[in-house]
Order: sequence, then structure tokens, then C-alpha cells
Amino acid sequence: MKGLYVHIPFCRSKCPYCDFYSMPRKPESIEAYITALKDEIETGRRTMQFTAGSDMTFNTVYFGGGTPSVLTAFQLGDILDTIRMNYTITDNAEITVECNPSTVDKEYFRALASFGVNRISLGMQSAVDSERRILGRHADRYQVEKCIEAARNCGITNISLDVMLGVPEQTIDSLNDTVSFLLNSDVPHVSAYMLSIEEGTVFDRKQAQLNIPDEDTVCDMYSLLSQKLTEYGYEHYEISNFAKKGFESRHNTKYWQCEEYLGLGPSAHSFIDGKRFYFERNADAFNSGCEAIFDDLGGDNEEFIMLALRLKKGLSDEAYKEKFGCSIPDGIFRNAEKFQKSGHITINNGTISLTEKGMLISNYIISNLSEEDLL
Repeated sequence: MKGLYVHIPFCRSKCPYCDFYSMPRKPESIEAYITALKDEIETGRRTMQFTAGSDMTFNTVYFGGGTPSVLTAFQLGDILDTIRMNYTITDNAEITVECNPSTVDKEYFRALASFGVNRISLGMQSAVDSERRILGRHADRYQVEKCIEAARNCGITNISLDVMLGVPEQTIDSLNDTVSFLLNSDVPHVSAYMLSIEEGTVFDRKQAQLNIPDEDTVCDMYSLLSQKLTEYGYEHYEISNFAKKGFESRHNTKYWQCEEYLGLGPSAHSFIDGKRFYFERNADAFNSGCEAIFDDLGGDNEEFIMLALRLKKGLSDEAYKEKFGCSIPDGIFRNAEKFQKSGHITINNGTISLTEKGMLISNYIISNLSEEDLL
């Protein structure tokens, strides 16, 4: 079964590090966008050229952004109802909404739960208020705590917190404060990302003025976070993600396992029937009926290898055979053996997986593993 991603391109304000497609929230803009989005859900007029004949059954729905929670819960519920009327959503589907702690409360979560939302992802980034202010976040630590409590009181217990490493002014001590918050809150899922300065962002323009931790310190931060979370029962199941057993993100796991997903909205990408396509980063163009754009064919063996190695369970010969009808090329194992000697990879019963040490330099390792001719 497939995953459905819905992009909500509105924010209260633009965070200085963010490169995702978003725009200011204005009531008239939101209404126009919801109308265009529902029209595409009902007619499929722009995605049909790529999806015709495909079984549109989804067991995950993910509202990302932007900030989906700048919409009212009833607007999100209206979109969800439209999805259910036009697609098949399984009874046990994971339905996630990304939320900004400054835009939600108990009544909001109660309404989301009534519409079938059963998972939220809170953009905390840091539990240290001074770091949050640098990142352009409006809510303080107390508001994050109240959001977690409110969601649980409304029956939404599958909660993920986002954490950022390498934040300006961040230290090992301040990260320890954030880690303590995570452990005390006992949320079942944590996503941890290293700050990346993206071209065109505010941080890009002010980079010389930012006191950003050096690369070695950020690596130490990553190791500390991983060590503490795993000690307290979280599994480091993907390079940037940790979860209690059974709380792994089912939707995002589809991306890493080369499974199919449909993306709706400006900047949203899809992978259906081996074809990748997307909508341009322009809400006005989406609202006026712009076509989805063919990107490339996807899901080949090199991509499969690259994505599988992001997961703790790694790349197995059994899964590769099931997908491609042959074993993993010998060259991949030969390259993997070099990294096994240095402690960055383990090879066990035909499965190649990154160690904690290997996850720190995952991009380098993955690119070197796939240098061999895979055809």
C-alpha cells in the first residue's frame, strides 16, 4: 500500500534556517489553496497521467509543510474527509500532522483526533529557549510541555519531537538539557537533524555572524544524543530517527524502502509505478492548475542500496533478490569489507548495515559503496 503526502505551504513566519517551500498565512490564500487541493484529490486531473491504473489505497497520510497547524483543525479535517471520499484509507492508517507548538492547544488536538489523526510531529528543535529564539521558534519550553500533555489527554499518544544539532550557540551542556527534556517527556519518537545552511536562507546571508559549533563538536553531539536515547530504550532505526518499539514512522519508512507514495501540493514529490514526478514550488501555479512534472524513473538498484543503508536493518541480499531477482553485486560487498575493517559497517548473513560510527559519515560511505558498476 502507498503513502499519501499533503503539503501545506503556510507558516506564521519563515524560520531563518528553513529551505522548505512556504509562504505567509493569509485567509484568502489558504482558502484558495484548499479549494485547489480538494479539486485535485477529487479529480486527479494532474496526477492521473502518472497514476492511472494504480491502486490508490493508502495506509499512511502525512500533512507536512510549511506548518500544517496554521490551518484550523476543521480545515485539515475537511481535507481528510475529501481524501477518504476519493481514495481508500485503511482502518489502521497512520495519519500524521506536523504541528508548531505555538499554534495548537487541547481543543485543536481534540478536533484532530475526532478526524482520525493519530500521530503528531512537533517542531521543537531545542528545549533551550535561547536556542529556539535564534531558530525563529515562537513557543517556549513550557508550551512544548503543555502541547505534549494536551495531545496525550486527547488520545494522541504517538508523538514525535524534532531536534536540531549544530544550532548557533549550542553546546554539549545545552544539548544535555534538550536530551533530558526528551527523556522526561517520554515521547515515543525523536527526529534529529544536523543544521545545514541552505542557500538563500537568512542563516545563509548571516552565516559569518553565527556562532555555529564546529564539525567535531556536532559529531560529538550526534553521538551523545544517540547514546542517551538508546540507553533509554529508543532504537536508532534510521540515520536521523529514533523510536520506541512499534513507533517508527511508517510513512517516512516508505521513502527509505523505495515504496510508493503520492505527493500533493507545491513542491510535493511522488513515486508511483517506477516514475517520479512533482509539483513546482509555487502555490499560485498549483492553484491555477499547473501540471505535475515528470522527474525521472526511480527505484533502480543503486537508489535501493543508497536508501536501504540509511536504515539500521541495512541492505539485505534477501530483500535485494526479491526486488531485482538477483544478488547484491559482489563489488558492493568488496567495498563494504573495507569499511567493516574500520568499524563503520557490519556484514552479517548477507546483510550490510552501518554502525553508529558509520552513521556519522553515512553519505561518504554510501557513495563509496555504490561506486561499482551496478548494471
